[in-house]
Amino acid sequence: MTTSTPLTVSSLMTIQSYPGPTSSIADSQLKGIVTRLYCRQGFYLQMNADGAVGGTKDDSGNSTLFNLMPVGLRVVAIQGVKTGLYVAMNGEGYLYTSELFTPECKFKESVYENYYVIYSSMLYRQQESGRAWYLGFNKDGQIMKGNRVKKTKPASHFLPKPLEVAMYREPSLHDIGETVLKNTTTPSKSTCTSAVMNGGKQVKKNKST
Repeated sequence: MTTSTPLTVSSLMTIQSYPGPTSSIADSQLKGIVTRLYCRQGFYLQMNADGAVGGTKDDSGNSTLFNLMPVGLRVVAIQGVKTGLYVAMNGEGYLYTSELFTPECKFKESVYENYYVIYSSMLYRQQESGRAWYLGFNKDGQIMKGNRVKKTKPASHFLPKPLEVAMYREPSLHDIGETVLKNTTTPSKSTCTSAVMNGGKQVKKNKST
């Protein structure tokens, strides 16, 4: 029995139309998917109403629905359907959610050799080795720091479960420093001294030297 390649935004979806000389940026649309992201650790990615991101075994709620949009070549944005917030990874490897689409919201989408999909930060990686920082869960369903997740482990292996194809307006890219805080939505390292990160754990920013 052969294993089929998973349905990903990168392999299946393309930009539906590009704004021509007389078109406005608002006319530019992206073809993406509404999907659930299932990790090999046994959990679905979920985003709660307060913006906290974590894992759950229950796939019946809207908190596990995400818009997966192509924003570059093999690059995607992951947006919670219920909250409208984007999943992002900051310079310390912590996952957070952002109202604005910034470079920290871009993830490279790759199909691993076992046909699972892995998502890595487009902005950050290990300085010395160059190893990518990945989205991943531990065995308890808690989000791990990106720099602690290895692409060879089940923690980083996801299986998208698409529900429908959808058209999206291309998100406007903002500077990281422009991130607007909303309720307990986690800011990036550069905008706040403390934040709710990785499924609601309180994390304090290191003091600059």
